[in-house]
Amino acid sequence: MPKISPKQPRLISEAETEFKITPEEQAIKDEYLVQLRQHLRDPEFRQTQGFPIGDDEAILELSDPPHYTACPNPFLPEIIDDWQTERDEFRLRMGLTDFEYQREPFSADVSEGKSNSIYRAHTYHTKVPHPAIMRYILHYTDPGDIVFDGFCGTGMTGVAAQLCGNRAEVTKLGYFIDEDGRIYQKAGDDKPISRLGNRKVVLSDLAPLASFISYNYVTLDQKHQFISEALKIVDNVENLIGWVYEFDKCRVLNTIWSDVFICPNCSGEIVFWDAAQDDGKLRKYFPCPSCNSIVGKSSSKKMNATKLERSFEIRFDPVLQKSIRVPTFIPVMQKITNGEKKIQVRIPQSGLAIIDQLLSMNDWPTVPTDQFQPGRQTNKLINGTGISYICHMYTPRALFVLGHLWQQQLKSSENTYLFKFCLSDSTAKRVLDPPQNSKSL
Repeated sequence: MPKISPKQPRLISEAETEFKITPEEQAIKDEYLVQLRQHLRDPEFRQTQGFPIGDDEAILELSDPPHYTACPNPFLPEIIDDWQTERDEFRLRMGLTDFEYQREPFSADVSEGKSNSIYRAHTYHTKVPHPAIMRYILHYTDPGDIVFDGFCGTGMTGVAAQLCGNRAEVTKLGYFIDEDGRIYQKAGDDKPISRLGNRKVVLSDLAPLASFISYNYVTLDQKHQFISEALKIVDNVENLIGWVYEFDKCRVLNTIWSDVFICPNCSGEIVFWDAAQDDGKLRKYFPCPSCNSIVGKSSSKKMNATKLERSFEIRFDPVLQKSIRVPTFIPVMQKITNGEKKIQVRIPQSGLAIIDQLLSMNDWPTVPTDQFQPGRQTNKLINGTGISYICHMYTPRALFVLGHLWQQQLKSSENTYLFKFCLSDSTAKRVLDPPQNSKSL
């Protein structure tokens, strides 16, 4: 079977037109999808250590073989073979030998901020800015070399390796690049420290979400077309359920929700937002509005403060279709707009009832209803907040809207990966940079 040349997916510049796959390449990709389905039917393949929990269709829906699979990649050996051939050809043309890999350990102070638009495109814990990683890759590798990151997180190593071939990005690091692509620590130096050019990267992670985010980070080559299609989806959803963000004939921009606690001394109910505020700041310890005893989210001998107890209520859940015990949260403030004027208003108790009534009167989209598995961190969530279902991590209105957005993107045959990327983190709009007169994603 003919193969797609296993290329390293690339970030494109604003000046470039979007990458479009040819019909021939699409046919080959479809064939790889058929092969992946066959692998998934192999019981021995599914016994691979670290294999994700999920049925075949869920894995296939996320996968884009041969370069990305939401499971151990069975095509990796052939990709590595092709990359190795490309690397050998490049080194032969450049007159490079493997002897030149004897390099001194990298020794320099590396400090990079977290304000880069690429860094901010998708949040993730333990994330490292890609410019910091670029310095190490440039020092230890040549163009065409293969880098492996087995705990890739959001794929910043992949972004860094790609941008090692971007003259502007390497120059931002403070390096000097001559016309032949040789990189020097500074202009005037005699000995180059590296060469300009992309490096190939294998990104892997036990977390399917991490590998999915990484894949989208290194394949933002359809973003121009994606923005147009995404805005159409947003418009469709707004026309369908735009009423959920209407309040008193105004448009809701954002809502502040508050925890509700029980005072351990008098059993009085405490709305945290109201009781803890002091001159615009939330105090760690404060007097109970009912009995004046000092309370807080944690106890303190020094402050003579007792720990608050979380308030719970029994509510009918329209997603789970049953009554369930959930922690009490209430909306307290909303920023609304009527034309150009933006104001922040208090939400009356009746406001919550109106929201619940509106949502209960409409058909809910399909949303995840999985329960959290027991674990060190999940137990803190379950025992500390009483939240045990994924769907309860969202406010009802946000869950309702996100569910509709997810359903709408499934109806589109194009760019669904990027839309899922955006839905998993709304800050993705910063790197996509839609036109100023477009609606924000």
